[in-house]
Amino acid sequence: MNRAVLDFADSPPIQASTMTSVKNFAARPWVQKSIGILAAEYLRLVRNTCSFGVDPPDSYERLAGELPAIVTFWHGEHFMMPFFRRGQRVKVLISRHRDGEINAIAAERLGLETIRASGSQSGDFRRKGGVSGFQAMREALSQGWNVALTADVPKVSRVAGRGVVLLGQASGRPIYPVAVATSRYIKLNNWDRSTVNLPFGRLAVVVGDPIHVPAAADEAVIEDARRQVEAGLNRATERAYAVVKSRPKR
Repeated sequence: MNRAVLDFADSPPIQASTMTSVKNFAARPWVQKSIGILAAEYLRLVRNTCSFGVDPPDSYERLAGELPAIVTFWHGEHFMMPFFRRGQRVKVLISRHRDGEINAIAAERLGLETIRASGSQSGDFRRKGGVSGFQAMREALSQGWNVALTADVPKVSRVAGRGVVLLGQASGRPIYPVAVATSRYIKLNNWDRSTVNLPFGRLAVVVGDPIHVPAAADEAVIEDARRQVEAGLNRATERAYAVVKSRPKR
């Protein structure tokens, strides 16, 4: 597998005034819009130059019978997720942070609707607009929209929070763990080890088994479902990278 790892640990310190200037510049609406548009078009380039595969092959057929659904994925493996959609109506949860604004611009340019809110360390959507965000996702599902969101507890990579499970419980809709991987990528040295996908390779979508959370689920059942989401995402991610590594480019 072709990949590069960027590590900034040994970089010289950056003056606080310089960092402030950069943040202020990046916060300007026209800068955010420009970056969002460029990011969307770059991701479109990656999708258009990669061969495409789905595992299992009948994943979209299975999904069709259970829509609307909750699609969840790991933070850091999320950049190519807009291309998982095949004409379905999807609303994606994106944080209200400055970086989230850029992500929202890119997502909307790629055909997704957005819900702006953030979770908390407990993963229950109780802070930073989380209650309204939870209600918006539940309402979207009731109106026939699919909802997509990362499963991680904020700033804790690869640990599933309760939020996606509680959404499944409240809405009665199935939770699908999904991973999208490319054979060529750069792995960043940040909290979620973000994967920057590169063009001219192979791309695979892997859809895990659905997780159903009963409306009357108690704490033990909710915790079991949370563990299922976590395990399902780990399996899907591992499988996605195995597929792009083994499948010859057509």
